[in-house]
Amino acid sequence: MSLQSVRDDLAARAPDLTVIVTEASTATVQLAAAVHGVEPGQIAKTLCIRVKDEEFLLVTRGDARLDNQKSKAAFGGRPRMLGAEDVERLTSHKVGGVCPFGLPAPLPIFLDTSLKIYDLVIPAGGDTHASVKLDLARLAELCGSRWVDACQMPE
Repeated sequence: MSLQSVRDDLAARAPDLTVIVTEASTATVQLAAAVHGVEPGQIAKTLCIRVKDEEFLLVTRGDARLDNQKSKAAFGGRPRMLGAEDVERLTSHKVGGVCPFGLPAPLPIFLDTSLKIYDLVIPAGGDTHASVKLDLARLAELCGSRWVDACQMPE
């Protein structure tokens, strides 16, 4: 049902975008980058995070890592990654297909500034074989354009 919730959400808010379903898995950054023929950084991974009592999503480039110090500064507390059950409860998506679309309830969504070097990004599409290709500006528009510097760039 998660894939369908993403399709329904995009049909309502961005009818020009389509969910790409592939035979090969796109469940990890490396797999998705290989399937789509892009750099791992262009895969926009969605992290589910809790700081104190607040849960939210952070969309970052695929090869970036959450930085504790930057995250504390950005979110006002120490970030905790949510487990698979909480991720699915919060997003309706299983790990490997988590994206900022088709959510069961409104949720704060932040975009990490590490994404800003790319024009085209590819987040998951609600399933381990689904993705959405879109311009970074469009992703920001659909996610509320809240930018933070919370991740460490790859070396």
